[in-house]
Amino acid sequence: MTQLSNSASARDIAYHLHPYTNAVKLEAEGPLVLTEGKGVYVYDENGKPYIEGMAGLWCTSLGFGEERLVEAATRQLRKLPYYHTFTFKSHDTAIDLAEKLIGLAPVPMSKVFFTNSGSEANDTVVKLVWYYNNAIGRPEKKKIIARLKGYHGVTVAAASLTGLPYNHIDFDLPIANILHTDCPHHYRFGLPGESEEDFASRMAANLEKLILDEGPDTVAAFIAEPVQGAGGVIIPPRTYFEKIQAVLKKYDILFIADEVITGFGRTGSMFGIETYGLKPDIISVAKQLSSAYLPIAAVMINEKVYQAIRDNSGKLGTFGHGFTYSGHPASVAVALETLKIYEERDIVAQVRRLAPVFQEGLQRFADHPLVGEVRGVGLVGAIELVKDKATKESFDPKQAVGSYAVGRAQEHGVILRAIVDSVAFCPPLIATEAEITDMFDRFGRALDDTATWVQDQGLRSVA
Repeated sequence: MTQLSNSASARDIAYHLHPYTNAVKLEAEGPLVLTEGKGVYVYDENGKPYIEGMAGLWCTSLGFGEERLVEAATRQLRKLPYYHTFTFKSHDTAIDLAEKLIGLAPVPMSKVFFTNSGSEANDTVVKLVWYYNNAIGRPEKKKIIARLKGYHGVTVAAASLTGLPYNHIDFDLPIANILHTDCPHHYRFGLPGESEEDFASRMAANLEKLILDEGPDTVAAFIAEPVQGAGGVIIPPRTYFEKIQAVLKKYDILFIADEVITGFGRTGSMFGIETYGLKPDIISVAKQLSSAYLPIAAVMINEKVYQAIRDNSGKLGTFGHGFTYSGHPASVAVALETLKIYEERDIVAQVRRLAPVFQEGLQRFADHPLVGEVRGVGLVGAIELVKDKATKESFDPKQAVGSYAVGRAQEHGVILRAIVDSVAFCPPLIATEAEITDMFDRFGRALDDTATWVQDQGLRSVA
């Protein structure tokens, strides 16, 4: 390790509290310090290249070094570097992006509210749902149902929606009025011999039972990602959303689609709700909206929700919610340019063309003795590692087999993400067939390393 690396690592450990990181382990091992990016590659301070197989955090859709986005931000910073949208103010870029998003929405939406992250967007959604029901005279209808293994962010409300233990433990979460229903992962939670369709029917029946047990007059909304991303890239089973939406409609429950990961081409449609035939009342978007070059997110609401908010703000004198940087001009300008690039390069068609290559790359590992399930759609997927392929028995989480595999992948020059023992893949949408193939080749070497390690450690026989 170079002196520069030692210096960078030491300063990072001395001053930087990392998100989603074991601080004790970080102090012992140090961070990977990255200094440059180009295309699908990032480079550490020693110049070693890595394929960014997770597009950063599911977000850098156009890869690294897209000059048009840099230029869009620079132009806007020179023209109008900041303005807000509070108290009867606006600016032209925010107006343009709001109009563009409403035009892109695959189901009728009325208005856009800008935030700075997916967490803020989903936190805003919670407040909007509560405000909406107060506005229409239903003060008891406030409970919001999310799903186990769903991921919706880390603010107090958004982390409460998130159905993952580490987002709740010792944070005193979830808050009141947040409930969780089943995770729709057929491989993990289907009964022996239960088809995907029967599993979906059981999931919908369990949701309906929860609503009835709580009282339909108290349940306001249901939130779901079209594909559960940070919970393990969980693909909805056949007929699942069709049956879930029927339950929501029956009890007059708002449907919120969290498109933070799936929005803007990831699943092979502009939005995940198109891929799975969803008809939400509210949509949250972020990440690929600006290819992550600058922070921006948004909430889209339909006319029914907007009218209630509109009328209540008139009655109260204002709509008392907003962020200093809502619709920041530079972020909005980058988002507009990102959307232009998607259209000009027909990114959705490109994803559809590359998806078979990507999905075949995943399936290469389906017969590996360490692999329990391979799952994916479009250009997002996961490979779940198991102790026993026949029984689906998982490794003890303390053995950190998934983390070991991802560490070996990093040594082989590809950055992936371990979600317990599921290894997630989410490359930039601009990746070429050769780069996708190379990514899986490198992972294959890491998986072989992991199989040897598992056997050497006596965790199981992989012969």
